[in-house]
Amino acid sequence: MALLLPLLLPAPSWLRAARPFARLASCAMAAASTDPAPGPTPPAPAPLAAAFVSCPSRQVATELARALVEKRLAACVNIVPQITSIYAWKGQIEEDSEVLLMIKTRSSRIPALAEFVRSVHPYEVAEVIAVPIEQGNPPYLQWVKDTVPE
Repeated sequence: MALLLPLLLPAPSWLRAARPFARLASCAMAAASTDPAPGPTPPAPAPLAAAFVSCPSRQVATELARALVEKRLAACVNIVPQITSIYAWKGQIEEDSEVLLMIKTRSSRIPALAEFVRSVHPYEVAEVIAVPIEQGNPPYLQWVKDTVPE
């Protein structure tokens, strides 16, 4: 019973007087939370990207790399032979020998590049992933920009 006694007593006058201000403060906080807080603007996306595509053979990789450069979807494609890929596919763990393409291009061209790869790639689901190029040799990066049109 001693524990319930403070709950049954009226609040002290100083606490009762503070309640209207608490209500105002909570309203101000609620209003502030609905307004977007000014903050730093997100950085602009990197203008260049490196895309990766795995291929089943050197022949497929070479044909695809050449087509990407000819279509000006890429400035340069490196062919990395003899990679081993271990992956989950249709409920099984698979292991295959593949060839990797490292593609340098404009970030804005990634959707067109991915569409082209999907249209010609022999895999049911072709790997096309890209990461932004944040830094590099300035003359090289300028060459990629000059080579691949917007």
